[in-house]
Amino acid sequence: MTDRKVLIIGLDCATPQFVFDRWADQLPAIASLMNKGSHGLLRSCVPPITVPAWSCMMSGKSPGTLGCYGFRNRSDYSYQGMSFATSRAIKEDRVWDILSRAGKKVILVGVPQTYPPTPVNGLMVTCFLTPDTSCQYTHPRELAAEIKACVGDYMLDVDDFRSDNKELVLAQIYEMTEKRFGLFKHFLQTKPWDFAMMVEMGIDRMHHGFWKYMDSGHPHYEQGSKFKDAIFEYYKYIDGKIADLLTAVDENTVVFIVSDHGARTMKGGFCINEWLMREGYLTIAEKPEKPMPIGKVKIDWQKTMAWGEGGYYSRLFLNVKGREPQGCIDPGDYERVRAELIKKLEATRDENGRLIGTRVFRPQDIYSEINGVPPDMIVYFGNLAWRSIGSIGLGVLHTFENDMGSDDANHAQDGIFIMCDRQQACPSVKREGLNITDIAPTVLNLLGLPVPADMEGKAIQ
Repeated sequence: MTDRKVLIIGLDCATPQFVFDRWADQLPAIASLMNKGSHGLLRSCVPPITVPAWSCMMSGKSPGTLGCYGFRNRSDYSYQGMSFATSRAIKEDRVWDILSRAGKKVILVGVPQTYPPTPVNGLMVTCFLTPDTSCQYTHPRELAAEIKACVGDYMLDVDDFRSDNKELVLAQIYEMTEKRFGLFKHFLQTKPWDFAMMVEMGIDRMHHGFWKYMDSGHPHYEQGSKFKDAIFEYYKYIDGKIADLLTAVDENTVVFIVSDHGARTMKGGFCINEWLMREGYLTIAEKPEKPMPIGKVKIDWQKTMAWGEGGYYSRLFLNVKGREPQGCIDPGDYERVRAELIKKLEATRDENGRLIGTRVFRPQDIYSEINGVPPDMIVYFGNLAWRSIGSIGLGVLHTFENDMGSDDANHAQDGIFIMCDRQQACPSVKREGLNITDIAPTVLNLLGLPVPADMEGKAIQ
């Protein structure tokens, strides 16, 4: 049927072990959708991070095809650092582009990588990457006045989710979520739409800010903290907001709840550039007086073979003759050096000398197409149990303080998928083998549009 509507409620970082298992009987709205539809793990892209994961989901294409490998990407083979991946970095169609051209009405609120806003057949409120609401953050531009009248000062994100002022972080997360869901419901009730999607960042911010209070296995676990149930209570709050939102849609609507990745305990940080220095791959021209980002350190490029970026995962780059300005690796030695590094990285150990299970990916092995300037290797330290620390000057390989501020959790490879066709409710079905790129073709299929042949995902039937 082509008269259906599709509603996607995106919960950044919503984690399967909480939604499907640990708190399943405490989330009645979500459980009702699961019981009348299908659900399962949603395998994220490599790397499993907000940017590019939501764009992979909405384009049906991998980071390699998108040419977007993280929040920041090399724009060329110089050493001049990284550029942020805004909406301008995405050259491929996303679902709303295809639907808009087909005359379908769309509503988009908070979907990552939508800033700066682009024209759609409907309306768009941009994402947490927007500097602030003094910028143009809506399409059409005049929509901003309606938002102000509806929810007051709209919140794109919390000020600093890594702050140690947990009371303030918690209050901001709830305020942000209240306004986002309230605005989205207002649009659902007052605007024409065939496809509507919102993404709430609150769960991601809760995981990073409050995980150590609930997880007794966390290195920084604080027993008996008043925040021990903060994440649980927020999940219940989100479930209530979903229940309220569903009162605004009819039985002709197919409802999705999805996340771009999950979360897991962060055991610590592995200092990738300190390691590269010790292994003889990275040479600095001047030792910094205090820890600082690699982009601010003077590097002797003629004696440097590799350097890395920090984050929830690491991107490693090789310094290749004829490719980088002062490359020192002969192209004929490229694969040998890369293989050597992969072997050594996979053998990295924790502070007690135990293997941590690091995984290393070569872009050519995981992407069917490679655009832009990819990293030479993508590294999951401890299979994402350890964060990558890019700063130089710590003088250690392992650290239990994050160089970006307080942070308790890392990302996990699997997010959540729930789909409920309220018109054709069926007994609960558990799905296997779902990929984040499957969502876009599924949406197009439900709305009666052909799936482009170059989409890498498959429509879920």
